[in-house]
Amino acid sequence: MALERTFSIIKPDAVRRNLIGKIVTKFEEAGLTVIALKKIQMTRAQAEGFYAVHKERPFFGELVEQMIASPVVLQVLEGEGAILKNREVMGATNPANAVEGTIRKEFALSIGENSVHGSDAPETAAEEIKYFFSDDELVG
Repeated sequence: MALERTFSIIKPDAVRRNLIGKIVTKFEEAGLTVIALKKIQMTRAQAEGFYAVHKERPFFGELVEQMIASPVVLQVLEGEGAILKNREVMGATNPANAVEGTIRKEFALSIGENSVHGSDAPETAAEEIKYFFSDDELVG
């Protein structure tokens, strides 16, 4: 597998419950390296822009509201096959379907409040990283 970078968000539901360290540890234990990390309060404009691909879906408004409700932690993760590895560590979107030991199985409150977001493809990862990070913030 190739060395890749992927984008990750620790969502408001997990940040509020003080799970940042536990979630980062899961990524690191899976062989991913955090090369950029910052905590922000996402604005409505940022959330709407970031999730624009879902604008026509019925859950869009609720998703935006959840993402701006309290701070998030943004990360860029690097490692061999980082995109797939990140998605494996996160687990299924629905925590009821997630494998034991995954972030969503352990920490998600619901399908909507599922604690983390991760890029699903190399192109998406590149776009999502650039949305929140400048090149000089990536210090791998």
